[in-house]
Amino acid sequence: MGRSPCCDQPHTNKGAWTREEDDRLVAYIQAHGEGCWRSLPKAAGLLRCGKSCRLRWMNYLRPDLKRGNFTEEEDELIVKLHALLGNKWSVIAARLPGRTDNEIKNYWNTHIKRKLVGQGLDPQTHRPLVTRKDEISSTDEGGDLDLDLTISLRLPAASANGGANWRATWPEVATPPPPPGPLCAPTICFCYHLGFRSDQACSCRPASSSGHFHGYYTGSLYKI
Repeated sequence: MGRSPCCDQPHTNKGAWTREEDDRLVAYIQAHGEGCWRSLPKAAGLLRCGKSCRLRWMNYLRPDLKRGNFTEEEDELIVKLHALLGNKWSVIAARLPGRTDNEIKNYWNTHIKRKLVGQGLDPQTHRPLVTRKDEISSTDEGGDLDLDLTISLRLPAASANGGANWRATWPEVATPPPPPGPLCAPTICFCYHLGFRSDQACSCRPASSSGHFHGYYTGSLYKI
């Protein structure tokens, strides 16, 4: 089994740090260096866990910490590093002397993300944001739509009385269509029913030259 976290040890303070605790931690590190954080609290006379001492030193007490607002140069560097490294804040902080990983992460979430969105950039991918309007425009520029919407429809098999069978099954069609080819099944042309004609998206031609329109042919296919 592994070691239990030092923060779970009894008689360990977990509240806010006092000025006296800060002074003790600073004095010990100045005299002995950081050393082992797990054993440092006892050596420094602190009722704190090693993790709490490390975070207090790194984020608040070390002398090389930068105070105040981030500069424009720091902003640009953070954006460039985030584009390369993602949310690896400790790695990013190592390239910004005096700034902590927690400080940079908070600054990213509260300031830089909004700044990038305002510039039309995705904070995660650093690419231009794609809006719904852009998607519709891209679809419109994609060329003419393919409206060849057909489905196969198996017609009744031919019998001895031929036309009688057809008229019984399809009474609204005046003339039976030619028998379907061996490799092609009759189809229904939805382009006609959608209101398109041969001079638009539908390239079918009338099946009958009489005054009444009953269907369309496309090659060897009969479309109704």
